[in-house]
Amino acid sequence: MVTTRLPSAGFSITIRIAVTADASSIGRLTTCVGEAGAIVTALDVVDSDPTRVLVDLTCDTADAAHADQVVKQLEEQDGVDVRKVSDRTFLLHLGGKIEVSSKVALRNRDELSRAYTPGVARVCMAIAENPKDARRLTIKRNTVAVVSDGSAVLGLGNIGPAAAMPVMEGKAALFKRFGGVDAWPVVLDTQDTDEIVAIVKAIAPAYGGINLEDIAAPRCFEIEARLREILDIPVFHDDQHGTAICVLAALTNALRVVGKRMEDVKVVVSGAGAAGTAIMKLLMRQGVGDIIAYDRAGALHRGMPDLNESMQWLADHTNKENYSGDLPGAIAGADVFIGVSAPNLLTGDDIAKMADRSIVFAMANPDPEVDPREARKHAAIVATGRSDQPNQINNVLAFPGVFRGMLDAAAEEFTEEMALAAARAIADVVGEDKLNPTVIIPSVFDQRVTPAVAAAIRAVVKGAPAPANPAAVPDSEMDKAPETTF
Repeated sequence: MVTTRLPSAGFSITIRIAVTADASSIGRLTTCVGEAGAIVTALDVVDSDPTRVLVDLTCDTADAAHADQVVKQLEEQDGVDVRKVSDRTFLLHLGGKIEVSSKVALRNRDELSRAYTPGVARVCMAIAENPKDARRLTIKRNTVAVVSDGSAVLGLGNIGPAAAMPVMEGKAALFKRFGGVDAWPVVLDTQDTDEIVAIVKAIAPAYGGINLEDIAAPRCFEIEARLREILDIPVFHDDQHGTAICVLAALTNALRVVGKRMEDVKVVVSGAGAAGTAIMKLLMRQGVGDIIAYDRAGALHRGMPDLNESMQWLADHTNKENYSGDLPGAIAGADVFIGVSAPNLLTGDDIAKMADRSIVFAMANPDPEVDPREARKHAAIVATGRSDQPNQINNVLAFPGVFRGMLDAAAEEFTEEMALAAARAIADVVGEDKLNPTVIIPSVFDQRVTPAVAAAIRAVVKGAPAPANPAAVPDSEMDKAPETTF
């Protein structure tokens, strides 16, 4: 079977197989799987007798259809009896991925009396007299709501709240694993902006922060802006600001590797939705030379009709030469391509027309805007959003540390200064002595990342100076930017 995708752990299967007990039987199984284009990751003997061996063969496949083809090719082998096929991703999700556990023991009447009635009444009254004590005496101190309406789930689109739950559970698990933050999915069965704002406002007293997730643009911009106005806790839309922070961190180091300066480079961004817009605005704050924003309607330029407010702002403040052509034409001569859009928009030949020592961040998932293997033939640095490729740009580098820092400092809002500080902290974790074309961003498992980001956030909250990079757009102009203002 020929597949354009590479096998990955996301489509890992375990196949229980009974096979004849001869010396070459196991080798035939692994050879068959390899010829089918899958990667064997484990093989365990479960049982045996004088004539048969029962094995569990685990392999990575490229997608569901590929997994089916691997199983079919095994079934066609002489002496092979496929007993059961288990999708390891579905097994991991059985019963959900998170749970609530108590931090205090309730072993006897004494402990119960202090954790609940009658002792708890004293704590309730203390908070009634001083509401700010809720941050100190309740889970508000370390709890974040992961709020979604399921209208823009990455790579899946508008699948609704129930179908979005596995993603929100995963987000909560990442908060805990990487930031020590207790997060909980709050999926809403409405896609009405006013209703979402009202619901989040109503539940906010229980939380120290709100993480908006997978809400479609342009509604996500208004929802975030309105919640920031009415709440006294940080509101952070990870699809926007987490992505922007990680892209800026990766680009900072990529430019160090290729020896270019931020203020000199031309950047093309494919995708002017939530992520793309936030990326462009943060790059502008960092002093990028020029940006061309490209979306379904084409390259955003002055005089372009029928743009929404956010895209109109981009058309007015980017694209100095007012380019209006196609995407391959836009990246010709460009230093940097950043994709947060759709798969297979570009070819290796298109990348070849970029400037010398070019940088490509093709982050559409699961299939990037350009095949990374083709891009590497021409670009100096290539990054994707995939975990099976070098230079993975993953939001988990940002949001656990950002919220850890904001919760620790009892921050009441998320600011652009925090975003800049977080990006610099992530970039600096790598260290200039470690940088090379395949290492421009830390591993998501680098234990230094979250503490570094959290420390940077706490410093900003305490009034430390923001990173000393010149802004390309004056504050007065950026303050007028609609919807995605930090």
